[in-house]
Amino acid sequence: MTVRSATVARNTLETQIEVSINLDGSGKFQSQTGVPFLDHMMEQIARHGLFDLQINAKGDLHIDAHHTVEDVGITIGQALKKALGDKKGVVRYGHSYVPLDEALSRVVLTFTRDKIGEFDVDLFYEFFQGLVNHAGITLHIDNLKGRNAHHIAETIFKAFGRALRMAVTLDERALQQLPSTKGAL
Repeated sequence: MTVRSATVARNTLETQIEVSINLDGSGKFQSQTGVPFLDHMMEQIARHGLFDLQINAKGDLHIDAHHTVEDVGITIGQALKKALGDKKGVVRYGHSYVPLDEALSRVVLTFTRDKIGEFDVDLFYEFFQGLVNHAGITLHIDNLKGRNAHHIAETIFKAFGRALRMAVTLDERALQQLPSTKGAL
């Protein structure tokens, strides 16, 4: 069996990060990022994924944690890609529901393309994040099925339009009422 591990370093003017990952590990974890909650979340990945994960990071925390968190994610992604090699034999798809007290999260993962034409699909997130932040709305997007990234994007945007339309339609029976028992939205 091929060793599925990698070590990657990322050095910028803002951060110096080294990540080592063993995809066939036992959940061993060691991290020094200077961001305790990030370390805690990274431990969850290692423990529940049974990856051996080691992270050493120094960042411009005197500014804030943004660059450190972002660059740790980037470096883990690079290490994961390197450890996967040509991806032969991987299942390719994975999903998990995890409950914790009142919370329930669903994660569905697949290795897919990262662009539709020249459009970086990560920008969909940036689009919706900006929209909801400035519109003052809550939005959940779960793509439950799809194979073609273009079609997936279309269904998301079409469904968003229909949901927004429904949300802003006037209720003839409650034209004078705010739809909240708090009296505020």
